[in-house]
Amino acid sequence: MTLQDVTSTPMMQLQPRVAESHKGDYGRVLVIGGSRGMAGAPALAGMAALRSGAGLVTLAVPRCVQSTVAGFEPSYMTLGLGTDDDDCLRVEHCETLAESATRMTAVALGPGLGTDATTVELVQELYQRVASPMVVDADALNALSQDIGLLRLAGGARILTPHPGEFQRLSGEIVAAELSDRAAQAAELCRQDPTARTIVVLKGHQTIVTDGQRYAVNSTGNPGMATGGTGDCLTGVITALVAQGLSPWDAARFGVHVHGKTGDLAAEQVGEVSLTACDLVDCLAGVFVGM
Repeated sequence: MTLQDVTSTPMMQLQPRVAESHKGDYGRVLVIGGSRGMAGAPALAGMAALRSGAGLVTLAVPRCVQSTVAGFEPSYMTLGLGTDDDDCLRVEHCETLAESATRMTAVALGPGLGTDATTVELVQELYQRVASPMVVDADALNALSQDIGLLRLAGGARILTPHPGEFQRLSGEIVAAELSDRAAQAAELCRQDPTARTIVVLKGHQTIVTDGQRYAVNSTGNPGMATGGTGDCLTGVITALVAQGLSPWDAARFGVHVHGKTGDLAAEQVGEVSLTACDLVDCLAGVFVGM
């Protein structure tokens, strides 16, 4: 099947805010993630979602890290699950999380979740049950790779954001060197979903975004972004854009562009060597102001 190359600079598609609006008008985001030792990942995703315009952001995390996660940013809410002795979110939290997701405009699943067997079960259940658009990243992708057939059973629109290693685990293929071949690989992963509601964002230099029929290659970003936490920021950016009404395709394309442009702005300020994910969160506002 021939893929259509629609590479171009995506235009800003968020609507201007009206004077009578309130926070509920700009989407409700639920970030599901975190585990003992990985409290920063969902926090970064939540902070990036706020900086990308989401009206309300809630982070569902294990109770053992709830206070740490809450301490990063007072503007999002936290939902602590389990006991202080639990290291991670477990399958027994599925009902609570699935019910919470019904009240959300968009969901992010994966940042810092960990790979406990019961967490894997939780991811697999939520992937099938949650009808809200969902951005799937990090350990949630690793959980899906244990049962690839689940890609055919998505409960709603899905945006998968693998790096090359995660993509290889999902597809069984090493990422190709040529861009067109890489796009074809990513598109084939999209086509595992018979409802054609899955977008793949294959991250890396010249990130590829595809819906299985068309693809675009991103031109923003720099090597300074090759540091822990930047992928969590991308998850937050894309989820916030979906929550504000962009289609999954538009949110993925525009989100990748914004994320890379934010990295370029951060590199101008602190250099590529010293760039951290927190610099991306701080620079997001400057990028959106300039658009």
